[in-house]
Amino acid sequence: MPDQATVILVMGVSGCGKSSVATELVDRIGGRLIEGDAFHPPENIARMAAGQPLDDAMRGPWLDRIASEITALQKAGGSPIVVACSALKRAYRDRLRSAARAMRILCLVGSEDVLRQRLETREGHFIKADLLASQLATLEVPGPDEGARVIDIDQPIDAIIDRFLEKSANSPVDGF
Repeated sequence: MPDQATVILVMGVSGCGKSSVATELVDRIGGRLIEGDAFHPPENIARMAAGQPLDDAMRGPWLDRIASEITALQKAGGSPIVVACSALKRAYRDRLRSAARAMRILCLVGSEDVLRQRLETREGHFIKADLLASQLATLEVPGPDEGARVIDIDQPIDAIIDRFLEKSANSPVDGF
């Protein structure tokens, strides 16, 4: 079980289930949720809703807002913090990591077909399937040095969380 200072970043491209997994993880461990999409300024949301990907300059202030929220919640103390955020590049994760006392990463991955199907049937979200190709092209799957668990979305949410939380005696990257 993560300690109170731990930040858990649930990351991946749109449609991978970040918000669903993060919400269930918060319910399971008693943590606090930061929903990254809630920190986008209106102009970012409008751009993505129009099918235009964000560039690094547009993502910077958004990531800084999330990092500030991480810092504020850590100062307040309490349970672990779970962040649902695409964090597609290592540089983005490093920006968030700089605000965290300790960070573990759950990177959700899936086939392009599964992701596209999820995005095409999803309702009420500003990101649609037309942004999937750019997100997949931008994605830098975390390496072993980032302390990440990379888990395929081809299983129930409970199984994903179980795999993330279980400690591995064979690999320090997998354990907490």
